Amino acid sequence: MRKTPLAAGAIAAALTMTACGSPGDAAGVDGEGPIKVGIVYSSTGPLATYGEQYREGFEAGLDHATNDTREIEGRQIEVTYLDDAGEPDKAVSAARELIGEGHGIIAGSTASGIAVQVAPLAEQNDVLFISGAAATDAVTGINDNTFRSGRQTYQDILAAASFMDDPDGSDVVVFAQQNAFGQDNVGAATEVLEAEGANVDSVLAPPDTTDLTPFAEQVNQADPDLVFVAWAGETASAMWQSLDQQGILDSTEVVTGLDIKPSYPIFGAAGDRISFLSHYFDGASDTEIAQILKETIEADGGEVDLFTPDGFTAAQMVVQAATAGDETADRVDALSGWTFDGVKGEIHIRSEDHALIQPMYQVELVGEGDDAHPELVAEIPAADVEPAIAE
Repeated sequence: MRKTPLAAGAIAAALTMTACGSPGDAAGVDGEGPIKVGIVYSSTGPLATYGEQYREGFEAGLDHATNDTREIEGRQIEVTYLDDAGEPDKAVSAARELIGEGHGIIAGSTASGIAVQVAPLAEQNDVLFISGAAATDAVTGINDNTFRSGRQTYQDILAAASFMDDPDGSDVVVFAQQNAFGQDNVGAATEVLEAEGANVDSVLAPPDTTDLTPFAEQVNQADPDLVFVAWAGETASAMWQSLDQQGILDSTEVVTGLDIKPSYPIFGAAGDRISFLSHYFDGASDTEIAQILKETIEADGGEVDLFTPDGFTAAQMVVQAATAGDETADRVDALSGWTFDGVKGEIHIRSEDHALIQPMYQVELVGEGDDAHPELVAEIPAADVEPAIAE
């Protein structure tokens, strides 16, 4: 068997929203005044660390894409950041506020459950929406106005499948949280791996549960060939400890996605018993853009991490779209089918559903404690992790 990644995704039903004002009545639509961009992301809440990485990447990307001018044809790009605190209601309210103030481009969405609720609002009000770190497959193809600047769960699962010698006949358990993120991973793993002949089951724990021993026991009792862990948040340490206490890390192939840098010490001595897939890590790519990102972030006292490229890519997309003019239809056309040089190499926005086609990585975590760090095993070509076209 081989190794699998963690993902970050979620499926949630989109709310029906009322149109709240047209950016056509605000500054900048006649080719004059600022180009107004609104970022709705998690600057507080459970995913605040992810949100900060996105913001830093976006700032660096905006400087790069505009040659440090933050202007397009003499017009200033005016960026407004609003916090959703990881709560869908707050995100929707913030997006409505920004749209009402004439922001024709909305980006951000750290959480999947938020992205699927902001996307319909963008369509209803005819603005452009570029989702951020949210990995839910539901964003891809949800409507013509919506794009994404990060990977999606389907790509995580396909990357995970690249580790398996032969899925046919294998028993796989997805260990995740009972939320949109976890359910999205179960759905994607079931679709991808069962098509290859695997049997997929799941063990889901409430997100606020701190005693994870009973759930780890369920995983152990299932006696799977492969455990795919999809986890996010502060309970990760307790989750890994519970799996280790049950002997699962020693008896079963365990695969997950590599999380942010502060999580590396969490794995401790168990790191060499876990197989990792990665969306990105500092040093994963040696492209010219990756070097620019790293130098820019570190010059400001920061460091590149898992979701920094998502922000950088979002800024590249914002500039590409805004260069096409103020009409949303023209901005959509400018992004659909666009291929460009990104942090990870060549990136392509698929015209049919706006999936972001990009490479992924196989990684090993070496060292322990503060010395733990990832090393690249292999880059998985974008074509090998291209998701099915959303219908």
